[in-house]
Amino acid sequence: MRLFTVLLLVLLGLSQYRLWFGQHSITDYWRKQDEIRTQLLSNQELEKRNRLLKADVTDLQQGLDAIEERARNELGLIKQDEVFFRLFSQSDNTDNMNER
Repeated sequence: MRLFTVLLLVLLGLSQYRLWFGQHSITDYWRKQDEIRTQLLSNQELEKRNRLLKADVTDLQQGLDAIEERARNELGLIKQDEVFFRLFSQSDNTDNMNER
């Protein structure tokens, strides 16, 4: 009877070792759960970026207003017979003087 009890305790210890420290253990499970949470957050950010890009594509496909706005903002283009003024604040002027 004593041998049987010792054998059962050894088997219990081995199964507990595998549960906590072996392959596919509880710690592996927790690590995978953290990786899943991180990946889900990354996916949400990418989905948000994709929605913005799709909206930009739709705007560019639908009309010339979006193309004109982009050309003005990103390329600095102006229309014919249009005057362009660039205004500097006082702090911009002092920064430019300090760079010389």
